Amino acid sequence: MIDSHAHLADEAYAADLGEVLDRARARGLEGILCVVDASDTDEMARADAAAATWNGVRTTAGVHPHRAAPFAGNPSAAAGLVAARLASDRRVRAIGEVGLDYHYDFAPREAQRAVFAAQVALARTTGLPLVVHTREADDDTVSILEDGGAGAIRGVFHCFSGDARLAERALRLGFYVSFSGIITFPKAALLREVASTVPIERTLVETDCPYLAPVPHRGRRNEPAWVRETLDTLAELHGLNPAQAAAATSRNYERLFGP
Repeated sequence: MIDSHAHLADEAYAADLGEVLDRARARGLEGILCVVDASDTDEMARADAAAATWNGVRTTAGVHPHRAAPFAGNPSAAAGLVAARLASDRRVRAIGEVGLDYHYDFAPREAQRAVFAAQVALARTTGLPLVVHTREADDDTVSILEDGGAGAIRGVFHCFSGDARLAERALRLGFYVSFSGIITFPKAALLREVASTVPIERTLVETDCPYLAPVPHRGRRNEPAWVRETLDTLAELHGLNPAQAAAATSRNYERLFGP
């Protein structure tokens, strides 16, 4: 069982990261992908500490759409930060999270699109997969991925909360689809229906912690150990037992991100 998307470098874990990782291992986790923003030196340092604490931690490097504004007019600088992190950290397995967020609009949309496109180009050059964040920006997200080289790039739509059409478009691009604790929420029936239609061979599970704690932990700081609740729900949706779902999603993770 692997948590394919965790913000272990968040300040929320500064005081008890060791205990968080101990609970994850005790729950049966074999690995965690720690998402790191390459424009945040403090976050990179905390990610290094997490990886040093447990060798099951792998990392990413990317510039999140929320942080695209400083790179308006110079998106190659964002890609340059990511490339520098790739060169300095052998644990990096993906470029991300990157993408578009039109819900919060913390950065101008034009800057978001340019920074995203620059990082898609870097993914094509390096061969690394993308970890894609998209919120209320489906058409532009898919368009940039298609323009950046559909078929020549790969990755995952993380913390998927979209509709069936977006899931179909992600699969056509050759991407995986990752589900978080949202699928355990009582009001998420439509998302559970979408999750049931994504082939298990193309599915990942994640916490997106410290956010989105699954039922029955709602309202608390999320952590990797609780990916099990999401996995159990996913298994039920696909008519599998938890061990079968864990094996399938772990294979998918290794196929996409490597060991």
